[in-house]
Amino acid sequence: MRAPQSREAFEARLRAIGDARYHDKHPFHELLHGGGCTQDQVRAWVLNRYCYQAAIPRKDAALMSRCEDADMRREWRSRIEDHDGPVGGEGGIERWLRLGEAVGLERGYVASMQGALPACKFAVEAYVRFVRENTLLEAVASSLTELFAPKIHRDRISGLLKNYDFANESSLAYFSTRLTQAPKDVAFGLSYVLDHADTAEKQDAAAAALTFKTDVLWVQLDAIHHAYVAPGHIPPGAWRPGEGLLEAAA
Repeated sequence: MRAPQSREAFEARLRAIGDARYHDKHPFHELLHGGGCTQDQVRAWVLNRYCYQAAIPRKDAALMSRCEDADMRREWRSRIEDHDGPVGGEGGIERWLRLGEAVGLERGYVASMQGALPACKFAVEAYVRFVRENTLLEAVASSLTELFAPKIHRDRISGLLKNYDFANESSLAYFSTRLTQAPKDVAFGLSYVLDHADTAEKQDAAAAALTFKTDVLWVQLDAIHHAYVAPGHIPPGAWRPGEGLLEAAA
């Protein structure tokens, strides 16, 4: 039997996955953050990324349903409130819908996800299913892309504010809020994975889960880039420029 890596070596292994595979390195993000996207390309990104945002509470609820430890459920449930919002309050999903309005999309159209790319919807549902069906360790490990999120949020805030008229404190509130939420979440998740991946096989499974999650994020951008940047092949039923706009709804 192989001996497991030390805690320090295994954490370095997990971080190396993000260094190599996190979606901040995708060409679409480079285009977006550098101001190279057209208004419709920004809209396509906001519309399709909503599929992922809306699925996060479902993913977290699926994970919690498998937790027998009440302390862990208490710790994890704040993630659902962060996105759904408290009763009478605002969460990440509402902030994302506000971003949609800022770029000119009607919120009901965004929330319906009827114009989302099939690949984005399939990737998101694959993530929810992964969390529901794999081990609890793998489910938690898949959340560790949050290790790398603060940098992309900072880059995004800076790039969008510099390059796009729609960007302001209100429209970018989702990202600024995640700068404080994500580190709290990942501190617990990382500690859990390092504590529970106590064999070489469990470490391999956790690393594979994190790799899978980076694939989920990457493939969504692949689909957006293919449909709306190059070569520009929009699949049947997906959003086309001019649809779902605020002025059209009015």
